[in-house]
Amino acid sequence: MRALRGTALARVRQVAEAKGVAGVVLTRPGPVAWATAGMNPPIDRTAAIDTVWLAIGPEHCTVITTEVERDRIEAELLPADVGLVAVPWWDAQAMVDAAAASFHLTPAELGSDGHEAFGHDLSHDLTVARIVLSEEEQAELRSLGRDAARAVEDALRVWQPGETDQQIAARIAGAVEAVGADSPVLLVGADDRLTRFRHPVAVGAVTEHVVMAVLVARRRGLHVALTRYVAGGPTPELDAALVRVRAIHRAVLAAGVAGASYGKVLTVLEGTYRQAGQPDAWREHYQGGPIGYAQREFEISPAQDDSPWWTENIRPGVAVAWNPSLAGGAKDEDTYLINSGGVELITTTSDWPTDGHPALPRPGVLRLGHAARESDERNSS
Repeated sequence: MRALRGTALARVRQVAEAKGVAGVVLTRPGPVAWATAGMNPPIDRTAAIDTVWLAIGPEHCTVITTEVERDRIEAELLPADVGLVAVPWWDAQAMVDAAAASFHLTPAELGSDGHEAFGHDLSHDLTVARIVLSEEEQAELRSLGRDAARAVEDALRVWQPGETDQQIAARIAGAVEAVGADSPVLLVGADDRLTRFRHPVAVGAVTEHVVMAVLVARRRGLHVALTRYVAGGPTPELDAALVRVRAIHRAVLAAGVAGASYGKVLTVLEGTYRQAGQPDAWREHYQGGPIGYAQREFEISPAQDDSPWWTENIRPGVAVAWNPSLAGGAKDEDTYLINSGGVELITTTSDWPTDGHPALPRPGVLRLGHAARESDERNSS
């Protein structure tokens, strides 16, 4: 049996009290995982609505699910002190009605994480509440970060020219699944496809010279993101571009300290692209941001100074995965925890090559000599 996450329940209740609603119904995978400590592993990993809902009032919590899932939830997941209501899977209104009945109120009187059946959309306030991770959640994120980095890096260490991008992706996915996680985003691209496309999804293309792997891994609702490169020989153009992208990333990490606003960070990001001689390049690709119970807790760009997130201050305990990139295949991405003293890299195994920067080293391109030799032999035959 797992206990519900007490810090999350307390924050949900604070949001409800501040907004003057009698209760909150969590329906989406991220918020549900947050409040239940990942109680229900996703069945449909693409679903926008969870098979478990949580009705949270000032004094009670009720888990609502379908009759299909009731036995599993009751036997393996449900805390002993939490009520359970099961409804027919085929009745689209049944979960809404059960949630409202647990409060003896109408759906219109309740708040939710954005579900249209309830009267008060508290999704912004709930996101503000959940992106500050507790100590327990930070420990879980660190563990996931190590496992995700190991999955990508181990898969790239054994890369051989002539492998397909799908074979590499399969190694990463297998390693992720082996540690109880999954991969909402998994990109593997190489060579000319890497230089042509910002999102080179694996299509069965043969890889010869340089490979990029991008992973977003999820476990118990929490997400981390990272990008790594492996090459069989010199990559001078990529290296030069990565120098510029890493400079942008470092500037964003330095600006994104506790107490700074997200708007300030994005202003720095825009200015650093300008300093790199690419003033509009941030428009060409999403730049990342806070990560946690969603792969991107919210999306905002330097052009969106009217967003409610623009003036929101960063707080210790927030995780970020910034994602600056330049056309031609250069991208720099990892997951960091923000604390009162700065930032902590968590998608790391500590044995991957870095660029040697004295203050904030970033992962480098792994060079495999055997890959370069085998590629030369194949090209000369």
